[in-house]
Amino acid sequence: MKTQVLIVGAGPSGLLLGQLLHNAGISNIILERQTPDYVLSRIRAGILESSTVELLREAGAHQRMDAEGLVHDGVEFLVEGRRIPVPLKALSGGKSVMVYGQTEVTRDLMQARSEAGAPTFYNVSDVALHNLKSDKPYVTFSKDGEPCRIDCDYIAGCDGFHGVSRKAIPTDVLREYECVYPFGWLGLLADTPPIHHELIYAHHDRGFVLCSQRSLTRSRYYLQVPLTDKAEAWSDDRFWDELKRRLPQDLAGKLVTGPSLEKSIAPLRSFVVEPMQYGSLFLVGDAAHIVPPTGAKGLNLAASDVNYLYRILCGVYHQGRRDLLACYSQLALRRVWKGERFSWFMTRLLHDFQEQSGFDRRMQQAERDYFLGSQAGLTTIAENYVGLPFEAVR
Repeated sequence: MKTQVLIVGAGPSGLLLGQLLHNAGISNIILERQTPDYVLSRIRAGILESSTVELLREAGAHQRMDAEGLVHDGVEFLVEGRRIPVPLKALSGGKSVMVYGQTEVTRDLMQARSEAGAPTFYNVSDVALHNLKSDKPYVTFSKDGEPCRIDCDYIAGCDGFHGVSRKAIPTDVLREYECVYPFGWLGLLADTPPIHHELIYAHHDRGFVLCSQRSLTRSRYYLQVPLTDKAEAWSDDRFWDELKRRLPQDLAGKLVTGPSLEKSIAPLRSFVVEPMQYGSLFLVGDAAHIVPPTGAKGLNLAASDVNYLYRILCGVYHQGRRDLLACYSQLALRRVWKGERFSWFMTRLLHDFQEQSGFDRRMQQAERDYFLGSQAGLTTIAENYVGLPFEAVR
């Protein structure tokens, strides 16, 4: 087989890149080691920046998002019993975010790709990348027990943190940057109405809380827990009781509880590799960077990578601008590091760090007092939360 762009990974970043390239007349094939049902079973983030929303519209995978997604013009912080609204739209020059689950984004992109007739091979194994430093790279894999090969011009590694793409780059080429946090998030998904019409980020001495939502009838709540905790040890009743303990009485009294649809603990880490390209291979999304979910940047940074790689490849194929290829890593990483900084900032601002010194604890409190108590601080949070604009590809 032969294609122009081979995409490894059929998560939202791989599917979004594939759809954009297909619409631009650039042939592509997607390989995915899991089944479609498994891909759709992943419970992930649900906050879309305005730039991500526009990119999904450009890909033609926006109809259900526009009909069912919830536009949010603000968020709320809860610190020391005080409720502090952050009017995102007013402070960011008119930008908002949209609540629309990553699972739904993936479903929409799968449907769009199926309707377009673009090829995706699921349930493949033994994926290996070859000749990455030449102008004739290729990928080998097994499908239904049969060995296969696809020749291509470029490879997009959209296969996540544990995928094969990043591992195909020599270790002496990559630089890794990492921060592992000493706690995790216990998340619970339930078919219950949200506790509040806006998302609530709460700091509490017992640990951080996020009150989020997927729709007007489906809620997602998170509790900061030790890394040693196991999700199985948290019954639904225990989760709801702990959530109420970390909320003020007026909010706790409005909480509607119910059986969990999903419950899991996610460790928090910041991780970036540089560069994000090696010869004909381009890393996209979690294959190159991980952020703690506090800043709602994971899916949005992946969409940012997709935006830059898509526009670069359009320049290559439509204008003969092969010089643009060398720009990808620099463009992507500038936005990645800004997203990493905001996620790191939000994590440090709102979580309880048991081992920190008294000085660090007071500095954390001073940070909250400033950023949540001044117009300049709230504006900084709002501008970063709704997302910084994409740079032009020139």
